[in-house]
Amino acid sequence: MRKNKPEWIFYCALLALAAAAGLFARPAASVPGSAPIVAGDVAWMLTATGLVLLMTPGLSFFYGGMVQRKNVISTMLQSFISMGVLSLLWIIIGFSLAFGDSIGGLVGNPFTYPMFAGVGGSTHPDLAPTIPLALFAMFQLKFAIITPALITGSFAERVRFSSYLLFIILFSIFIYCPLAHWTWHPQGFLHKWGVLDFAGGTVVHMSAGFAALAGALFLGPRKAHKTQPLVPANIPFVLLGTGMLWFGWFGFNAGSALAANATAVLAFITTNTASASAMLAWVFFDAVRGRRPSALGASVGAVVGLVAVTPAAGYVTVGQSLFIGAIASVASNLAVHWKTQSQLDDTLDVFPCHGVGGMVGMVATGLFADKVGLIYGDPTVFLRHLAALVLVGAFSFVGSYALYWVTDKAITLRVRPEQEEEGLDLSQHAESLGV
Repeated sequence: MRKNKPEWIFYCALLALAAAAGLFARPAASVPGSAPIVAGDVAWMLTATGLVLLMTPGLSFFYGGMVQRKNVISTMLQSFISMGVLSLLWIIIGFSLAFGDSIGGLVGNPFTYPMFAGVGGSTHPDLAPTIPLALFAMFQLKFAIITPALITGSFAERVRFSSYLLFIILFSIFIYCPLAHWTWHPQGFLHKWGVLDFAGGTVVHMSAGFAALAGALFLGPRKAHKTQPLVPANIPFVLLGTGMLWFGWFGFNAGSALAANATAVLAFITTNTASASAMLAWVFFDAVRGRRPSALGASVGAVVGLVAVTPAAGYVTVGQSLFIGAIASVASNLAVHWKTQSQLDDTLDVFPCHGVGGMVGMVATGLFADKVGLIYGDPTVFLRHLAALVLVGAFSFVGSYALYWVTDKAITLRVRPEQEEEGLDLSQHAESLGV
């Protein structure tokens, strides 16, 4: 344990420095001439923000149920701890990097909202026209929390907890925040291209999916990969997590309308429809291929549908969302099957589900988006979506791989073989599920 002391001293010093800096942050001031706040929009966005936060504990149950019994607590904690780390990082610098004054359409100025200075109860004409900017910032925080948590499924059962903390800090600063700026800031270059991402197909799911692929490749397979059966610890946990994710996703997608309006209602319906379609498509596709319908398959299929409809939720019809869910489910199912035939050890199939599902959703958005999709005769948006897909995928994969390398040089990423054999619950946290 002594060898681990310096890294924990570093984290303590970092937290102390952040706390000290917060004492001197200037308070937010109201913006002269800002538009009036719409109470109904505020009520809905407070609700949506809470719903999105619920998704991260839901993800912890979803992932925790799929790993081996000796790694359940560590896997669940990796999601939970993201709520703490990102909540502070977002206030200190993250929101500024994502939504601060644009620097060349690539990233926000880190000095626009340091320590949430200037983020107050007034509206913002571009980001939050009918709700307080502070509420918009907190809504966006929940997306920033769940994105690095999604990645954990790819390297579950073999990563050191302390190195994971460093990685999610680096990932959020250098990958997530720039992507959010590119896509959702009015001056972001993908936004100005006309790329449509209603609630995070590129920013959340593709970035997490490609970072997961990079992580699985960098860390290599588990010792027991393909040498012994790896039995999920608790399928009811997976079902519970799926239910929490599905419920929270209504805030994720419908909340991205940023108002209590018809677009939010449409996103609510398309979200539910795509998930239902994908769940059934996964089960039926398994049955057609000679596999028994499983609770695990139904759960994964439902989540894939939610992933795929995310970029399209407010732009497509209900019928189109049914198609998106089904086609994404089949594509991800095939990707999972391909992965099992390879040497890639993406423990919980993050890339086949979130990476592939996110890509299918972005292509479908380019095809079907109201009035601008390819089916309406103009290929411009569709081609720009294809270009964004390649660009975001490359940026997320190469950037994340580099960050894994940096993290590994600073704090060894992978646990020792005997710690992996013992299980991360005991070796990393001195806790266990008990009898």
